[in-house]
Amino acid sequence: MARSIETLSVHGGELRDKAHDSLVTPLILATAYPFENTDELHRYFRGEHIRGEEYGRYGNPTQQVAEAKLSALEGPLPNGGETDALLSATGMSAIVTTLLAMVKPGTHLVITADSYRKTRVFVREFLAKFGVEHTSCEPSVEGIAAALKPNTKLIITESPTNPYLNCIDLEALVKLAKENRVKTMIDATLATPYNLQPLSYGVDLVVHSATKYLGGHNDLMAGAVIGAKPLIDAIREHQGMFGALAAPFTAYMLIRGLKTFAVRMKHQNESGQRVAEFLEQHPKVERVWYPGLASHPAHAIAKKQMRGFSSLISFTIKGGLVEGSKVVDACEIPYLAPSLGGPESLIEQPALMSYYDKAPEERAALGIRENLIRMSVGLEGTDDLIADLNQALNKI
Repeated sequence: MARSIETLSVHGGELRDKAHDSLVTPLILATAYPFENTDELHRYFRGEHIRGEEYGRYGNPTQQVAEAKLSALEGPLPNGGETDALLSATGMSAIVTTLLAMVKPGTHLVITADSYRKTRVFVREFLAKFGVEHTSCEPSVEGIAAALKPNTKLIITESPTNPYLNCIDLEALVKLAKENRVKTMIDATLATPYNLQPLSYGVDLVVHSATKYLGGHNDLMAGAVIGAKPLIDAIREHQGMFGALAAPFTAYMLIRGLKTFAVRMKHQNESGQRVAEFLEQHPKVERVWYPGLASHPAHAIAKKQMRGFSSLISFTIKGGLVEGSKVVDACEIPYLAPSLGGPESLIEQPALMSYYDKAPEERAALGIRENLIRMSVGLEGTDDLIADLNQALNKI
C-alpha cells in the first residue's frame, strides 16, 4: 500500500518491532560485530547468512535505518527497481565519493555553471589532475546538450540552485541523457524529497546535504546519495575505502529530524512563499529570486515538477554592499550565518559569506551581485519575519 510522504517521514525505513521493544530506533555505537564461531564467519562471507555488519567502517545498524528512511522518502524507481541510499559524513563527501566511484581518466563530465561552488572546484581542480575532463555549461537542457561529447559519462546539475534558484527541466534532461547513454546526478538539497523526487523522472542519482532540511535542526552534518541499488552498492564499496561515513549518533539524530520533516517542509513552503511575495512588493527591494513567484525565470518548470518551493529566498536591495549589510544587521530574528533549512531563520550576503576572497569585479563575473541578500526562512511565525524584514529594509 502506497504511503504519503508525511507517513513515510515518521515510519519509513523502520521496522515495527525494534530491539528491546523500543519505540524508537536504538543508537548502536559498536565498531565491531562478533561472530558466534568460524562457521558463521564462513557462511557470512559466502553470502549464506544474513546478519549485521562485521566492522563499523562498512556500515552500522542505525545508519542502515537512516538510509532506508531516505530511500523511502525519495520514492520508487519508475522501472520498479529497488531504491537504496548511502549516508555519508557531509553533503560534499557524498558528492566526492560518488564522483570518484563513477569516473576514470579519459571520462568527460558536464557540470552546469551554477552548481554548488565546491562541487565545481572539485571537478575543475581535483579531478582534472587525474585526467578527468569536464565542460561547464549554462544551466539549461540546451546548454547541457551543447556540452556533451562522445566520452561524456555523467551530467551534474542542481535543482533548484543556490543562490538564484534556477530549476532544470528533469523530464527533458533525462530524455537527453538516455538518448546519449549518459548518467545523471542531481543535487536536490534545496528542493528536498518533499518538493521534488528526481528518481521518479528517471534521474540516476540524487544527492542531498542532509545537514540542511533533512536533519532540519542546525545540529548535524551528513550527506546522502540515493539511486538504484546496484549503483549505490558500487558507490558503497568506495565509501568503505575512503571512510567518509556518518557516525552512528549522526544517523540517530537524522532519523529523529526526519520524523518532523514533512511537517516542517509544509510550514517552510508556505512561509517562504509569503515572505517572497512580501519582498517582491517592498519599495526598497530591487528584485527577488524564488521559484514560487511568477516573475522567476524558472517558475513554469518549478510549478510543473515541484510540490512546493521551499524556503530559500535571494533578493537584491536598492543600494550596494554597505546598504545590504545595514539590512542584515538590522534584522532581529534571523541569525547572520551560512547554511539553511533549520528552525532558525538565517540571513547573509553571499558577496561576503561565500565570496569574501574575491574582488567585486570577480564576484560580478561569477554572477554574485554586491547588493544580493540570501535568506533561509525557518519555523518562526511568518508575520513576525515579515515585520522584522520590513523594519530592517526601512532603515536604508
